Amino acid sequence: MTKRFTMNCKRLFFVTCILVFTQIDAQTCCSGGIPLSNNLGLSQADKGTIQVGLNYDYNYLNTLNSGTETLNDNSRLRITHSVLLNANYSISNRFSIEGLFTWVNQRRNISQFGNENLDQTSGIGDAVLLLKYNFPELLGEKSNIAIGLGSKIPLGSSTETNDQGITLNADLQPGSNAWDIIYWTSFSKNFAFRPTSTLSARIIYRSTGTNDSYFENSTYKFGNEFQGFISFSDQFVLFKTLTNPSLSFKYRDARRDKISGFDLDNTGGNWVSVIPNFSINLKPQLAFSAKAELPIYNNVDGTQLTPTYRITTGLLLKISPKKNVLQLN
Repeated sequence: MTKRFTMNCKRLFFVTCILVFTQIDAQTCCSGGIPLSNNLGLSQADKGTIQVGLNYDYNYLNTLNSGTETLNDNSRLRITHSVLLNANYSISNRFSIEGLFTWVNQRRNISQFGNENLDQTSGIGDAVLLLKYNFPELLGEKSNIAIGLGSKIPLGSSTETNDQGITLNADLQPGSNAWDIIYWTSFSKNFAFRPTSTLSARIIYRSTGTNDSYFENSTYKFGNEFQGFISFSDQFVLFKTLTNPSLSFKYRDARRDKISGFDLDNTGGNWVSVIPNFSINLKPQLAFSAKAELPIYNNVDGTQLTPTYRITTGLLLKISPKKNVLQLN
């Protein structure tokens, strides 16, 4: 009897440990999803111009933070591969509509006590539709202000399961099963002393909706998110090819996620990063770009896995109206 009781206690302790560690690990990341806000805001072009961008985004997270402190723990690894398709149509010289469509593969690997646990999902992610309006030279010559209003459309699945058939947590799902409202604005200014140089800023605020069928009988809401960018860019001719290097600083603030109306620990925080970017015109209407996002400062709620680095590469094609093409020729 005593032996059986001891065995049952050991089993109970073992199961309890697994549940505790699973719950902790499941909540140690809120920066690994699809970079929807990062890739919004193609530039305004002449009426009738179509812009199509195809980008690949690689997000590598292997830095564990507690508040502002980086912990000496590399047992958690998360990698997100995203394919992003942008399409922008200029309805007029001031008014345009932009769509962003995504495919994502997310992988989370946890190594503890000599064991490895790998969870991953793949599939179509959520999309974004954004309406934008430009105010050229509102704040002086060679300046431009644009505002936008849009929505995140929940196209992706939010009920993917692991190998054991258990539904994965919200942060690993391709979709969110929630509609978000997106507020977007940008400002740019060219300098008279060097017309090819540009100082620009961009602000994006995402008011998130609620998934009312999380685990079938609960609700989940990702935290509202603010992102601000300040960038400086210039143009140079390199080997008879036009290039456009830039340097950006990004600030991101995310509120805590909510589950069944209650704040979820180990979510939310503040991040500051630097983004060097380089683009080159392969043809007059086709450009290739590559950028890296490197963290400068992290201050997270509780303990979270945060980005170690992010790399994005892609192509941008501009299809001008026929009359403009004839003028160029």
